[in-house]
Amino acid sequence: MKHMNMSLAILVVFGVLLPVLTASAEGRDASARPIAAPRPTRYVDLAICLDTSNSMDGLIDSAKKKLWAIVNELALARPRPVLRVAIYQYGNDGLDKSNGWVQKVSDLTDDLDAVYGKLFELRTNGGTEYVARVVRAATEQLKWSTEKNALRIIVVAGNEPATQDRKYKLKDVCGDTANKGIIINTIFCGSESAGRNTGWADAARWADGQYAAIDQDGGTVVVKTPYDKKLSELGAKLNSTYVAYGKGGGRHAEAQRLQDTNAAKLGAPAAADRAAAKSTGLYRNAGWDLVDALRENKVDLDKLKSEELPEKMRKMTVAQRKEYIAGQAGKRVEIQKQIKELNAKRAEHVKKEIARLGLSEKDSFDANLRRAIREQAVKKNFRFEDAQ
Repeated sequence: MKHMNMSLAILVVFGVLLPVLTASAEGRDASARPIAAPRPTRYVDLAICLDTSNSMDGLIDSAKKKLWAIVNELALARPRPVLRVAIYQYGNDGLDKSNGWVQKVSDLTDDLDAVYGKLFELRTNGGTEYVARVVRAATEQLKWSTEKNALRIIVVAGNEPATQDRKYKLKDVCGDTANKGIIINTIFCGSESAGRNTGWADAARWADGQYAAIDQDGGTVVVKTPYDKKLSELGAKLNSTYVAYGKGGGRHAEAQRLQDTNAAKLGAPAAADRAAAKSTGLYRNAGWDLVDALRENKVDLDKLKSEELPEKMRKMTVAQRKEYIAGQAGKRVEIQKQIKELNAKRAEHVKKEIARLGLSEKDSFDANLRRAIREQAVKKNFRFEDAQ
């Protein structure tokens, strides 16, 4: 297996959509509570299939670094959908041979912190990469949205021939996937021509997707800015507005803090990107946070048992609880506003710095991916805020 310099910024699409969270609060009287937002009914389902053989450390690192940046890019899409992400790994000797060295790491979920945590657990180990096998697994094992206008996408990335699987023919598998309304986008980590000659371009064509390749000397530009530190601080401050409830609430709150730490380990730009993503509606936590749960009409505060609430709320009256949640919602909106304003300045700084350095993202991997996802989303009648 050829070794590749994978400090490339490979994409992992993760991203698609959602506008900025607009949770708001009513007045401060006893009946105050966050205004319930209409529940999104459009779905975007994304299955990310990563080659975790020996030469793919750079792929995994790039996925970690670029996840939140892609989320921010795709948070411009309208109408607001529910984004669910699944992760598969393949081509790793540590996986089950009987499954073709393929493993489902995460089911489709809208819990992006959980997905990010799974990314940080991935480790490489040399093996045999069966693209057809992992695509087949994702197609058949996941519970894809059955909503008529749902956008369903599999992204598979790797650097060995896509035609190695002798048990399942790549063309047949891709055809079955396309027949189920699922698009396949492929990313070959090598030269464009090598990918075309080894089945990667064909796999995308057979399933209505797009093919992209990154040469071993290619990559994505990462620019540090004077706004990164403050954005990271605001992202941490945002955590204080979350109100964990239920048996698993505390665990999820801790996971939120842990993923902040993981992003920070990758550098200031990654931490800033995560903070910005947390200010968007794509970052949804109604399963454990009362502010989001009430905004989406997931729970009835009047009916929650005392033991399901955080300690500080247990002795409050119902009116006091509603007022407290409304206050947390108001604080969140204000912090998110600050993040959005600062991130706009950051984006402008990055744009100018790239121009000053004479760099170009035109042919970078994640730029190709963003274009592909946008085009596919538009075909499903999504639109983008920044479109001219």
